[in-house]
Amino acid sequence: MFTIEHEYDATVVTLVDEGKAPLLDDVIINAFDDCITVSQVDPRTDMMVQITLSMSQLRDLQAALDLPEGIYQLKKG
Repeated sequence: MFTIEHEYDATVVTLVDEGKAPLLDDVIINAFDDCITVSQVDPRTDMMVQITLSMSQLRDLQAALDLPEGIYQLKKG
């Protein structure tokens, strides 16, 4: 299950883990004009951990999900 909310400066997608236990904490994705942040609570420390992806990294991740194992570089074109 997931939710989508449009805030003033970001679109926020929350991914909720469903199914059989053990379940993981929700993943929160904030999409800004210039970057994407991905956050989740670390159950070992009970603290929110966040990573930031540039738009270029996000495009690379999107492409990588559909490619076989290897090394790639996306070219504009």
